[in-house]
Amino acid sequence: MRRKAGLVLLALAVFFTALSPLLRWYAFPRLAKIPANQYQDMVLEAKDATLLDYGTMKARKVPKVTIVQTLKGNVEESEKIEETAGRDVVVWDGLSYVVGPDGKMVSKIPERYVFDAHTQEPVHATGEMVDGDPVKREGIEFKWPFLTEKRDYEYFDAQARVTAPIHYKGTQNFRGVEVYYFEQTIPWTKVKFPRTMPVEGITPESVAETGTTRWYTTVRKFWVEPLTGAPVYGEEIHQEELRGGTLLGGRDKVTAFAGHVKMREDYIDSTVDLVKSNRTLVLLMTSYLPWGFLALGLLLLALSLYLEARGRRPGEPRPTKDTEPEPVNA
Repeated sequence: MRRKAGLVLLALAVFFTALSPLLRWYAFPRLAKIPANQYQDMVLEAKDATLLDYGTMKARKVPKVTIVQTLKGNVEESEKIEETAGRDVVVWDGLSYVVGPDGKMVSKIPERYVFDAHTQEPVHATGEMVDGDPVKREGIEFKWPFLTEKRDYEYFDAQARVTAPIHYKGTQNFRGVEVYYFEQTIPWTKVKFPRTMPVEGITPESVAETGTTRWYTTVRKFWVEPLTGAPVYGEEIHQEELRGGTLLGGRDKVTAFAGHVKMREDYIDSTVDLVKSNRTLVLLMTSYLPWGFLALGLLLLALSLYLEARGRRPGEPRPTKDTEPEPVNA
């Protein structure tokens, strides 16, 4: 019985020992993915900001500008793309909606972001766009990969429609969570006017006829939880200007918007709580279960060897082969 139990334990030891690296290096990269139907929203604020009054075409100080960002998973579109892409795909329909202190719309810019559910790499497909303009993203946007590394990444800027490095600046502690801090600077760049303008009757085409152009720069900051790749907090030091043309009445430039954009406090708390719970799930597959299975395998191996040793007690006569009696010579 001891030998049978020892063999069973040995088989289980081999199973759990082999399962440990399989779970970490084979199962996790395939099972960890962004759900296709995910929905999330976030509210950011720029207090004591500068905003252009389109009635007078003069910049003025305002107490607050609010930016509402939403990301909604488009399951139907993701399933269509998966048929030809041959991999798990997520389609996010996003909207950045900016509201002034009077509650009126300043701008709204829709996006469609298509990416690999496991790696977060962009997937180029029909419908990928920013504000109605087709784009071909390179680099990440909104989210970092699972198991984010301490290195620079390529990050897509939707305003300028360009990809630029976002630099790893160090490891910090943000409200009890270890995070990697990343920073990206987009220098002054000429960008398009939004398709939806804040004043009725004014279009990007009519503004372009005046010779006035729009310019933009930002310093983008993210604090990213490395296991999930999810930002727990973000800021932007954002500036926009209108330059030249008859619309400015002879002025070289005027500030359209300038402010330090930060996440609203209640959204910080909910984001940190969500990331903490998701972090536990990632730890289960990358650390707790693989190391636990390895330890269990070694324990079972030790038990099987112990039972085998107990089964061979010292001094116990070993069975001998049956021999036929030798003939007796008379």
